[in-house]
Amino acid sequence: MRNILIIGAGLSAPSLIKYLLDFSNSNVWKLTVADLTLEAAQKKIGNHPNGKAIRLDVQNSAQRRSEISNADMVISMLPAHFNAMLAADCIEFKKDLVTPSYVSDDMKRLDEKARQANVLLMNEIGVDPGLDHISAMQTIDKIKEKGGELLSFKSFTGGLVAPEFDNNPWGYKFTWNPRNVVLAGQGVAKFIEQGLYKYLPHHQLFRRLESLSIPGYGEFEGYANRDSIKYRELYGLHKIPTIYRGTLRRPGYCKAWDIFVQLGITDDSYSIEGSENLTYRQFIDSFLEFSAAESIESKLCRYLKINEDSIELEKLTWLGLFEDKKIGLKKATPAQILQHLLEEKWKFEPGDKDMIVMCHKFEYRLHNDIYQIKSYLVAIGEDQPYTAMANTVGLPLGIIVKLILNGNIKKKGVQIPISKDIYGPTLKELEQYKICFHDEEKLMT
Repeated sequence: MRNILIIGAGLSAPSLIKYLLDFSNSNVWKLTVADLTLEAAQKKIGNHPNGKAIRLDVQNSAQRRSEISNADMVISMLPAHFNAMLAADCIEFKKDLVTPSYVSDDMKRLDEKARQANVLLMNEIGVDPGLDHISAMQTIDKIKEKGGELLSFKSFTGGLVAPEFDNNPWGYKFTWNPRNVVLAGQGVAKFIEQGLYKYLPHHQLFRRLESLSIPGYGEFEGYANRDSIKYRELYGLHKIPTIYRGTLRRPGYCKAWDIFVQLGITDDSYSIEGSENLTYRQFIDSFLEFSAAESIESKLCRYLKINEDSIELEKLTWLGLFEDKKIGLKKATPAQILQHLLEEKWKFEPGDKDMIVMCHKFEYRLHNDIYQIKSYLVAIGEDQPYTAMANTVGLPLGIIVKLILNGNIKKKGVQIPISKDIYGPTLKELEQYKICFHDEEKLMT
């Protein structure tokens, strides 16, 4: 019996654990789910005879190394900064590692050691990154196989609330880590448009948007992700004139969020003095000029050049940013204060369902004609904890773990899932779980 060690039993883990337990008898697997909170691991395992829950502090080197040495496969569902440490242990004990996280520089540096140890370190297999890789590469390879020349590749993903539960002015609720949402777009976004390098600083990011529609689900807008340029090399598109990756929101979200950016309340680099005693109204006023004759709302609208009857101001008012309600957080940064408020207003209610939307847009030339392919996926969550986010992270990951353990993936070193031997069987099996892409192709010229 082979032992699969899963480290981390958070929101992304339920669908992965269920998938592996469902296949544990036929594949003779035993799962050990390790988490800092034993109850979280126990809840995910339930009473399944092939599952065991343990408490694990990943910083406890002796315990961590002992559990890894006794495993046949290690899966990290921890935050990305832990993965290089786990990977080093896996190399030492010659255990394969799978994570849904982006490949960090520290992880890259382990590639040669992993190859020498005959160890696979598979990263970026979740939803984004992950499902975006395998779906995009399938279409890219098909275009190349018939002799097409890629001219443009644009890819968008959004974790949103399902339409029937979309009941607030922002068209958004937290489906994932709220901190990541509040800090989204920090730094500079980079992409290529018609052969020209484009750079968007944070204060411009939510003003330069791409619009798209998904049949049956309406309109969306996308803002640029941090670094799209690196995907030219990863996807083998070295000379492609246009490449752009973005995050999806409902129309109007980005224009309203840009107000937070322009005010400076997404900043996480300093603390607000006496933040626990401030009201939200005082918090907002602290970012505006002094004017005893004007209301805070009027000052904000004048500063940002928006109308007092605008939809954007309506969104801010709905959030409670102008209320005389105490914040109650000590030594909080502006971003932490904003997050604190949003977690209250954008929380998922019992019975709510989430939605993952992914859309790729390709343009290619074949025999002097230009074609466009629009490939899109919409996944709706079953319930909590089997959300659309958990399913689209956990199921691709689980399928690839099965492929590795059954000897169908023979790669070693630091890898991401972009080859046909990975994306072919993974996408095929995902169709059984109604995670599938719909393609629309048309001749442009």
